[in-house]
Parts: sequence; C-alpha cells; structure tokens
Amino acid sequence: MSQSLPTSGYWPSAWPAEDAGPWRQQVASGAFAGVETGDPYVVSRDAHGATMVVRRELGEVFLHGHSVGGERSVQTSWVERIDPATLETLSRVDELPGGSAWPGGIAAHADGSLIVVFGNHAHRLNTNLEVEVSAELPRDRPYNSFVVLPDGHIVTKDFGGRLPGADESFVTENCEVLVLAPTTFEIVARVELPEPSIARLSADGNTIYVVGDHSLFRVMWNGTSLELDATFAPRYRTIEGQTYGWDAVLALGAAWFLDNGGGSENYVGTFRGQGISPAPLHLVRVDLETAAVSLTEICGLPNGMVANPPLIDERRMIAVGFDSANGVLSAFDIDADGSTSPRWSVEQNHGSHMILDSTSGLFLSAHHDNERWMEQFVVRELASGREVVRLDSGSPLQSVVFPAAGEGRTVYACSFSTVSALSW
Repeated sequence: MSQSLPTSGYWPSAWPAEDAGPWRQQVASGAFAGVETGDPYVVSRDAHGATMVVRRELGEVFLHGHSVGGERSVQTSWVERIDPATLETLSRVDELPGGSAWPGGIAAHADGSLIVVFGNHAHRLNTNLEVEVSAELPRDRPYNSFVVLPDGHIVTKDFGGRLPGADESFVTENCEVLVLAPTTFEIVARVELPEPSIARLSADGNTIYVVGDHSLFRVMWNGTSLELDATFAPRYRTIEGQTYGWDAVLALGAAWFLDNGGGSENYVGTFRGQGISPAPLHLVRVDLETAAVSLTEICGLPNGMVANPPLIDERRMIAVGFDSANGVLSAFDIDADGSTSPRWSVEQNHGSHMILDSTSGLFLSAHHDNERWMEQFVVRELASGREVVRLDSGSPLQSVVFPAAGEGRTVYACSFSTVSALSW
C-alpha cells in the first residue's frame, strides 16, 4: 500500500473523514512542520458530545457530535461548521434523529455532501447544514460510523458489545454489514457476519474488513452485491482472559489492531484503571494474504484496555500501540516478515486515535492528567519517543475519540466535553 490514500469516494481534502480515510492510517504528511521551532498554543471551547472534525473545501471545518444526558436510547446528533482558528460556531443543525448512544461519524462525500451516521439513522446534509435525506436503519441499536467506497456507496454496520450504562449483558447477536446508496440511503446490499462486532469498519478499495469479537472478516463489494469471503476468517482471540479487538489499520499487507476492548463501556471520564481483561493487551497483526495472526504484548500487564487503533508508519516500519487502562504507550520495530520487536515505551494515559506526520516522523498522542483532570496534546518523535510538545487541551475529560489535521499549522482534538485546536 502506498502513502496515497484511496479517497475517491471522499471529498479531496487532507482530512475528509475519521482517520483521514478507510485504511485508518491516520496520516497527514507535513502536519507538524515547524512545530519544534514554533510557539505552540491551544484554543478550546465547550462542545458537549463532540466526536470528530472533518474538512472539506479550504476554510470549511465541520464538527460532529451527539446529545448528552437523558435517556441513552433516544439520543440525537448535531453538526456544526466552525471557524478553523477560533472554533466559533458559524452554523449548526441540531436534533438529527439518532437512537442508542455510541459515537457515530461524519464524512465529506465526493459528491459534495456531508454524510452522518449516528444511532440507527443516516443523514445527508449540504454544506449549509440543511438536511437533504434521512433514513432509519433496520436494527434498533447504534451503527458505529461508516466507510465510503470508491464508487461513492456507503458501508455501515450495527454495533455488538455492551453499551455504556446498559443493564443488559453483552450483545451476542451477529452484526450485519449494509451498503447504502449515497443519494437515497436505499439499502442496496447486505450480509450478516458470523459474529458480533464492536470495531469500526476499514476498507481497501472495494474490500471491507471487519474485526469481529473473535475473528477478522473480509467482505467484497462488486458494484451490486456484497460477498463474505468464506476462506478468510482468522481467529485472533485465542488466549484465556483476552477480550475483543478494535478498529483495524490496513498497512504493510496486514490488518493491525489492539485487543482487550472489554471494559471500555465503563468510561468514567478516563480509561485509567477500567480494564477487566486478565490477559495482557496485544498489538494484533493479521496477514491479509496468508491470514496468519501474530500477537505482541504492549506492556505485559493484566487488566489492560483500549477503545481505539494503533499507529503504523509504513515508511519507518514502526508501530505504536497503547494500553489506556495501565497508562502505557509503546513503539515497536516491524521487520520485513511482519514480526515486531520493542523500540521504546513511556508512561502516558493515552486513549484516542492519533495523527502521524509521515514526513517529519512526528505524531500526535494525548495524555490525561488524572490528578488535575486535564487532557493534554502530546507530540512525540516516532523513532525515539522523544517528547516535542505538551500542552493542556482544555478538556477535563480524556479523549477517546478522534483528532484531525487542519489547514496549515493546526490540529484538532475532540472529547465528549470539548473541542480544541493546537496551533503554532
């Protein structure tokens, strides 16, 4: 896979969707140019329920989130267009029908529209934030975001697992992958998986990867129908005390993700100390050709937990994983055969997705100061782990959602309380 992301189904901006595209490589070349010699500063404001920022045209920055409080099964979502520098709300649409609360997603579609999925609803907005189409999705549970295929079709699935605050046990029903027409949200194809799935979808062209609660699955789109690859279902969950995996990064001929998601529903403003998995947390690698599975321990401690993906630098052959419950961030060298070896490790309460500047070799992580109840932007050098920037983000809550690369010298971060911008 090259450094050029397959974003033909997306608007041609540097960050049109979560993780910058369906490979989930979280790459923005040049994102941290000049940060070491600049004068970094942070702007932040309240944004309750904020999940992610995406970009469309130059100067167009959109913030997506959902309602907070009240009955969790009847939450709504919202979208704002914000000023790229001040974060001021320029326009907003509220109370988009949703459903059970779990972070959804927004993307700038190649046809110019904004697509939103939250709860069991999908919405198509124009850039004035006027609703053009809304549709209720078939299952009464959250659909945790989506990917856009090269031909513009939208692929989403329902959420397995356990919802925060829910009294019922883990949802054990198999999940269903849907393909939606982008202009009407008509369901044009569907396939049921053999397992529940908590993770978000990833895709390489017309091939969709789904991390189930025990196995990785591959689903192919041929332009009219979906087919589950019956020859590909590698099982990654093989150790007693190991729990389910999260979103997969597609890089270097493999799917890379982190396991031990059990306990993430117990988020209390931080993930520190919330793990419930007796087995150590792993960086999981699944070879996309051979289906071989390898597991690398992040720190070897029990009761680890994450809710997000690792970072994979294809250029430097380095992986970064983390354990949010134990407060460890670790990097590993990747050999030509895909095997890994430890490179560096630091104590850091990281919980969110990340951003990689593949040019400079710097990356954005975060640290939640549990004593001050303050989240921090932390920029590190990938090769050494050296800390380059550390500044308070303004959020009292640990971010467990999505940052984004902005125009020029700006990156954004969201938590469920705050939207922040680090500039220099």
